[in-house]
Amino acid sequence: MLLFSICLALALSFGAGIAAAEGPVYVVTLNDTIDFAAEDLMAKAIQEANAALSPLLIVEVDTYGGYIASAINIKDLILSSPVPTVTFVNKKAISAGSLIALAGEELFISKGSTRGAAEARAGEQKADEKVTSVWVSELTATAAARGKDGNIAAAMADSDIAIEGIVEKGKLLTLTDETALSLGMADAAANDVPEVCAAMEVTPTNTVTVERNFLEQFSLWITHPVVSGILIAIGLAALIIELLTAGFSGLGIVGLCAFVLYFAGHMVLTSIGWVALVLFSLGILLIILEAFVVPGFGITGIAGIVGIVGSIFLVAPTPQAAIVSILIAIVLTIAFVALSVKHMKTRKIWKKLILSHRTDTESGYTVPYVDKTALIGKEGLTLTALRPAGAVEIDGERIDVVTEGDFLSPRTPVRVIGVEGTRIVVRATE
Repeated sequence: MLLFSICLALALSFGAGIAAAEGPVYVVTLNDTIDFAAEDLMAKAIQEANAALSPLLIVEVDTYGGYIASAINIKDLILSSPVPTVTFVNKKAISAGSLIALAGEELFISKGSTRGAAEARAGEQKADEKVTSVWVSELTATAAARGKDGNIAAAMADSDIAIEGIVEKGKLLTLTDETALSLGMADAAANDVPEVCAAMEVTPTNTVTVERNFLEQFSLWITHPVVSGILIAIGLAALIIELLTAGFSGLGIVGLCAFVLYFAGHMVLTSIGWVALVLFSLGILLIILEAFVVPGFGITGIAGIVGIVGSIFLVAPTPQAAIVSILIAIVLTIAFVALSVKHMKTRKIWKKLILSHRTDTESGYTVPYVDKTALIGKEGLTLTALRPAGAVEIDGERIDVVTEGDFLSPRTPVRVIGVEGTRIVVRATE
């Protein structure tokens, strides 16, 4: 009897431990654009929660979407998380956010929230069939993996899918909180993190919000396409000006610092690899060789430009971001270099690239003056039609003249009636 009582107490104690887990609950909020920075934040949250033996990681989603590749990567992180991970849609999970919301072991949704409108886009246009097919398949498979209707998930991204009583063909599906719960596309309602914890039967000893540190925040600012473009422009312009201007201006150091910031910012948030760094350095070296060693502008310079552009595409999170950065860099670099050429003393090599000589009076260049007054009163014949300017022949010499406004035909007799500087005026004779 005593042995039975002990076993019963142990069993009840073990069961209670399972029913009410305790520990630090980790929360990560995805409320910005879903991009490579969001991927990094999600990976950081899983790593920290796992290290702390957290019983629960809550992914709070409140986003209008972002990049498909990043959404898929975040989904994979959640599905493979060693920590029990749930998603909590707080206000909205639009576009790429829809896939992330589906990835949690449980999906909670707050009152008034919406999910859906997840059509794959390429700029302002609908993505091609290949991209759309992959994206729809990701939504369908993720929903099925979490016990939800894959067809409803697909209708969020493909307007060609019609579901009777839910969505018509030609329209994208967007679910309210009530519709999502009634269709089984959300597991429960919750308005805040404590309600999510209660529903998951987890008693948090404390709640840890995973955020970016100062270095990550600074790197996130640096990697913005506009800021990246400015850094590239400063780097290129500073190096070019340093190469072209006489003496040491210190701009070369400024350019190198700009490039260090550009690549360091991306390295903090993503693993860009050494290929991009080597390609960029090689591109700069080839351009220097083209400017000082290789005559003309040919394969060396083109290869250098290709190397720099290629490294930027490797580092940038998306091709669109790379294009924006490159365009900004080109415009600013041209402006910076033009200002430097105008206001700074350049090396001799720069004079080989542009025509800098001027034939003005300050430099001693003058037009010789020829006195034509001796022609007044002389007669001749028009060689060309005068309308009113043309040529006449006087004493066997071809002379450019004008009339007083009359139009004269070739072989018309004329007389010089005046000379005004280099302007010789003629009139038809009787």
